[in-house]
Amino acid sequence: MNIEEDFLYAYGFMPQSTWRLLHPRTETKLTPEEEQILRIVLAHGKLHPRELEAYLGRKRELNAWGGYSKSTTRVLQRLHYRGLLRIASRENGVRLYELPARQYEQMEPDERVRKLILLIARVLAPSPDLSLRMAIRFAAHASPGLRKGSTHIAKLIDSGELVQTTVDGIRYVWPASRAAQTKPATTVRFLAPFDPIVWDRRRFEHLWGWPYRFEAYTPAAKRKRGYYAMPLLWRDEMIGWVNVFTRDHELRIEPGFVNGQPKTKEFRRELEAEVERFRGFLDANNS
Repeated sequence: MNIEEDFLYAYGFMPQSTWRLLHPRTETKLTPEEEQILRIVLAHGKLHPRELEAYLGRKRELNAWGGYSKSTTRVLQRLHYRGLLRIASRENGVRLYELPARQYEQMEPDERVRKLILLIARVLAPSPDLSLRMAIRFAAHASPGLRKGSTHIAKLIDSGELVQTTVDGIRYVWPASRAAQTKPATTVRFLAPFDPIVWDRRRFEHLWGWPYRFEAYTPAAKRKRGYYAMPLLWRDEMIGWVNVFTRDHELRIEPGFVNGQPKTKEFRRELEAEVERFRGFLDANNS
C-alpha cells in the first residue's frame, strides 16, 4: 500500500506523495545508538521494539508527557520522525518498524513550504483563516520550514493561489484550484472525530450551529454525547452524532440528533446503508 503513518497537521495516514514532502526534517548527524538501531532493523527487515531490548537493554527515560518510556522506543520514534524508519504494521497496537523503500524528493525549501501549505489548505478547505494558520503552526512540527507559515500564506493570497471571502465576519481561505461541489451527495456518513470536516471545531460550530467535542478523555459523568461519539453527516448538514459499540456480540448503533431525526424514507435508507458499510469495515479489520 502506498500510504505512510506520520504527522502533518495531525497524526495519521497519508499517501507517500505527502510523506515525501515532509522530509528531510533534519539532517543532523546520527548518534552511535541510532546508527546501531538502523543496522539492526536492516538485518531484521521488520522489527518489534521489544526485539531491541536484547541489544540495548530495558532502560527507561522521561517522555514529553512527564511519564516514562523505554529508551529504545524513544529512539525508534526519533528515527521515524526523521523519515529513516517507517511504520510497517502494528501488533496489538504496537508499532513495528522497517526501513523506508522510498526517499524524499529534492526540492527548494520555499517550494516545499508552498506545496505543503496548499496541500493542507486543500484538505481543510474552506478553512477560516485563523484555523488554517493554527494548522500550519501544528504542521511546523512536521516540517520546520512552516514556522513562518503566516508569511507564506500572505504571499499565496497575493499571488492568487489562495482565495478568500468573508462570511459572518469570518475570513475563509481555500486554494483557487479547489473545485466547488454545487450539489451535496444524498448520503449519510459517520465521521471520525479527526476527519478534516470535523477537525476544525471553529468552522464546525460556525457552519452547523452546535459545538462538537471529542469526549473520550472527559469523565463519564460529564459526557454529553458519548465516549467516541462520531458526527453524523446527512447530505451537507451535520444533524447529530452516533455511538457505535457491541453488546451480546452484536453491533449496536445509537444515534443522537440536534434537532430531531429526519422522517423521510430516504434518510432511513441511507442511514441503514452507512450502518452496513461500517459493519463491513469492522468485519474486514477483525478478520
